[in-house]
Amino acid sequence: MQDSTIKNLLIKLAPFVFFIFVWKLAAVLVSSEIILPTPEKTLASLCALLQTRGFWSNITVTITRGLAGFLLSLAVGLVVGLVIGLNKTANILLQPLIILCRSTPLMSIILITLIWLKTEHVPIFVSFLISFPIICGNVTEGIKNVDSKLVEMAFTYKVKKIRVLNEVYLPSLVPYLLAGISNAMGIGWKVVIAAEVLSHPRFGIGTRLQYEKINLETASVFAWTIVALIISFAFENFIRVVEKKVLSWR
Repeated sequence: MQDSTIKNLLIKLAPFVFFIFVWKLAAVLVSSEIILPTPEKTLASLCALLQTRGFWSNITVTITRGLAGFLLSLAVGLVVGLVIGLNKTANILLQPLIILCRSTPLMSIILITLIWLKTEHVPIFVSFLISFPIICGNVTEGIKNVDSKLVEMAFTYKVKKIRVLNEVYLPSLVPYLLAGISNAMGIGWKVVIAAEVLSHPRFGIGTRLQYEKINLETASVFAWTIVALIISFAFENFIRVVEKKVLSWR
């Protein structure tokens, strides 16, 4: 049993070790810390960042922006998705807006938002605009896949609409909504940090990335990127755990 656990751990660590080896080899061949720092140089920069005064402030602000944009997109996406899925007129009127949000390039959204809003609010609004169509689309798809016979039977027996919504539509939406939440959360952090890089608010991981890039501190850019990856990985795994538990209860 213990041998099997160790073997599984080694299998999981193997890709990571291989990646570090390739990174180290490439850094030695390039032989330029500005272009590609070594893993140990990046680790040293990460340790130095942990001791800086504003490290946790930057992380906290970025996480707050990411969660604010995500929660806003979740609330609006759920409501609009339900309306579009249940009402054909609303579907005709609002679908072009959803397609527009989904199709507009990220950089265009960030630049336009920079004209409209203060720099501190740009990442939140951009995160909302990117995540909203994902959640809305999944909710709409869930509505379309509800068993039509159950709906017809409910209306035949004159069951109240609010009860049909709560007991027929919403339970069927759960897998689609969770999938939308997982996708939106996964892309949300990338969007928030990209918006911070361009909008350059006072605090934020994206702001620090831009600052280190300007100063040619490539090792610090890599270090902040690792921090961003850890945050994204942590939240995505948290969502997966919640998704599994919710689906197991159904």
